[in-house]
Parts: sequence; structure tokens; C-alpha cells
Amino acid sequence: MSAGAACMTAMPPADTTVIQRLRELPRTEIADEIETLVLRKFKTVLLMDESEDLPLDISYFDLGLTSLRLTEIRQSLEQLLDLSINVNVLFNEPTVAQLVDYLADALSTPSA
Repeated sequence: MSAGAACMTAMPPADTTVIQRLRELPRTEIADEIETLVLRKFKTVLLMDESEDLPLDISYFDLGLTSLRLTEIRQSLEQLLDLSINVNVLFNEPTVAQLVDYLADALSTPSA
């Protein structure tokens, strides 16, 4: 196994205890946890310092993200959260706040 610290897509399989814990939280707490995870991913890709503010209501593309980088974030979040994120969601919900809302809904809805 490589030490791929610089490669966001080389993530270990989803931690089922983290996912299970998230699914058991109330919707608002899920959203808070997801926001933290999503912000961390976006800041890493945008080469932002952890202390820098990332606007939640500005389009990814206005923040300087390319579709390739957005796809990398999507794949990383899919692995981390063990769910599938439709590419259309990223373009129809083009802000961090809307993505967080979508993911929180997906995690708070029981799996079929």
C-alpha cells in the first residue's frame, strides 16, 4: 500500500463505524459533521489554509474549482461516506452549502 498522502482519491475504504454513527445522528448534527468533512476536502483541493474561510454560498467554479477537481472531491466523498453522488448533483447544487444539504439528506434517509 502506498503512502499516497498527496493523492486524494487513494483513500482507504469507508469506516463503517463513522458512517453508522453519522446515520444515527439527528439531521442537523449530520449536516454539521458533513459540512466539516466537505469544507476540509474543498480547502485541501483549493490549497487553502485550515484557518481560511471558505464561502458556503458561492459556486464551486467561482471559487476556482475545475470540473476535474470537483470530480476528485466527489470520488473522495463517495469513498468516505460510502454513498454514490450523481455528477448532476454537483452541477445542479453548485455550492458547498447545497452539497452539504444533499449529502446530509442522503445520509439521514435510511438505506433501502
